[in-house]
Amino acid sequence: MKIQAAVARPGAIVDVETCELSAPGPSEVQIRLEACGICHTDLLAMVGQLGTPLPAVLGHEGVGIVEALGDGATHLGIGDRVVMSFGACGRCRSCRGASPAYCDSALAMNFSGRRLDGSAPMTLGSSAISSHFFAQSSFASHTVAHVHNLVRLDPDLPAALMAPLACGVQTGMSSVLNVLQPGSSDRIAVFGCGTVGLAAVMAARIAGCREIVAVDLRRDRTDLAMALGATASIVSGNVDLGSALKKFGSLNGAIDCTGAIPVIEAAFHALAQQGQVICAGLSPAGRKLAIDPRELVFGGRRLRGTVEGDANPREFIPEMIEYFRAGLLPLEKIVQTYPLIEINQALADLSSSAVIKPVLVMPSGEN
Repeated sequence: MKIQAAVARPGAIVDVETCELSAPGPSEVQIRLEACGICHTDLLAMVGQLGTPLPAVLGHEGVGIVEALGDGATHLGIGDRVVMSFGACGRCRSCRGASPAYCDSALAMNFSGRRLDGSAPMTLGSSAISSHFFAQSSFASHTVAHVHNLVRLDPDLPAALMAPLACGVQTGMSSVLNVLQPGSSDRIAVFGCGTVGLAAVMAARIAGCREIVAVDLRRDRTDLAMALGATASIVSGNVDLGSALKKFGSLNGAIDCTGAIPVIEAAFHALAQQGQVICAGLSPAGRKLAIDPRELVFGGRRLRGTVEGDANPREFIPEMIEYFRAGLLPLEKIVQTYPLIEINQALADLSSSAVIKPVLVMPSGEN
């Protein structure tokens, strides 16, 4: 079938074009998109940092309606409304152990732009293009997605606010609630107040942390973090971060959403005994941390990374929806919507930090 899709090419050029979408294969469904969030991961793919071949249809925070079923897609029905999270095979040891973020096929399913058999669901002209990004490629009017990353949504939930639950918000919230697991007496810091960081702040508030320190280069971001539950903030642009952190005392935990080496090191050095830093931001390839291993041993401190906050979307997305319904996850304060045709403006606004979470709304209709 003919669809409209935003096709990214080298040089950060994105055009909405007519593509051909194949029928869903085994364990796949065809989906009519309502909305799709834009994430920094999409920006990284556009400039070649994730190895996704261009031209490509990106997008990995899709919400839409199931229109057709492939063989084996037995747990979904035509007309079901779903949010699409990251790709996972559903069969390997990690997937069977409820850790799909560490699927054996994660790199291939999420970054190659192809199915595991090497095929692609979309063609442009006579050529197949990368169009299975995160097992979905949702910068489009319609797509084909693997069933393992789909979670049902109720009809009353707003598509534009549910889309970020698929990746950005999920990563920040799960990094706190499922990885850091802070207690009510804990002091934590969140470094970087974009979508992931602000979600982490909201999660820390839900967890009841005693102190939540929000750190960002921009005062408007730290002001928003304060409105969302932070108890203190540091505008870090022109200050010595280590000295600024000392004013608050030692940290029981920290979430780094920046990937910046000096920030990670400062967070680690600010830890209390048995404190831990969770790295949720992606550093450029080849960077090295300067950390004395004795601080790990004698202080019982921990430093670890996380993909998607270690979340199992089928379990954690429904949990986030309950927080949203209870008023504990005010996603409307971070989301800005754009029609699909304005994707380049949305990408530019994300790159310049003019907006926190841009979400594309598809021509098929907004909820």
